[in-house]
Amino acid sequence: MKIALFSDIHANLPALEACFESIEEQKPDAIYCLGDLVGYNIWPNEVINAIRQRGIPTIAGNYDFGIGRMSNECGCAYKTEPEKDMGNISISFTNSIVKDEERNYLRTLPAHIQVEYQLNNDSFFLLMVHGSPRKINEYLFEDRDEKSMMRIMETSRADVMLFGHTHKPYHRIFEYLKEEKVCYRHAINIGSVGKPKDGNPQGCYAILTISDDSSILDKDSIQVDFIRVDYDVEKAAKAIEECELPNEYANMLRRGF
Repeated sequence: MKIALFSDIHANLPALEACFESIEEQKPDAIYCLGDLVGYNIWPNEVINAIRQRGIPTIAGNYDFGIGRMSNECGCAYKTEPEKDMGNISISFTNSIVKDEERNYLRTLPAHIQVEYQLNNDSFFLLMVHGSPRKINEYLFEDRDEKSMMRIMETSRADVMLFGHTHKPYHRIFEYLKEEKVCYRHAINIGSVGKPKDGNPQGCYAILTISDDSSILDKDSIQVDFIRVDYDVEKAAKAIEECELPNEYANMLRRGF
């Protein structure tokens, strides 16, 4: 089974459209969206409806949670006063253009999606979250302490934990003992479609491949591929520059940061 997962579109419709074209080429068996549909660009309604029209199971990101409740707080961890000021403009702008029906959709998105596979006479749990199972806006960066990551995954019964929020893709594998057998857990950040922060302006999504012999006992029995997608970055950047959003958000798209 091939599963396509994408996240953190942030109202970047050109990036999402290119992502969908790429996903169609992959011919996945299932598609999931891990949230943050809105914020930082001019197409929140269009992005929401593109996902709704395709019937893609979607969870709430921190930005979706705030805008869904017409809050002036998105749960973003801005570190400096200029970042906070820009963020406030983005929240206000997004709240001003999101329509009622689309806002209601955001408000009712689930927090988590868990999928259980019963392979090899054992259960195999996939958990999809936005930030972490504990908090919608918790950042799980790649250098997170292994004990902390294992504790989070063990508490939530996740053999494979899939998430976004940091906008930086990675795949980490953790080894542990269960009934004197060596087992493995996978933590997979699927990156960002519409606002990458890893220095690469291309959109990013992930393909997770599970076979009929996938098992927690074999670390190589699931495959993760990060797919980078070209899109019209200038169209998305100029849309920002032509509205009331800060121009720095346009420069971030161009730099992939």
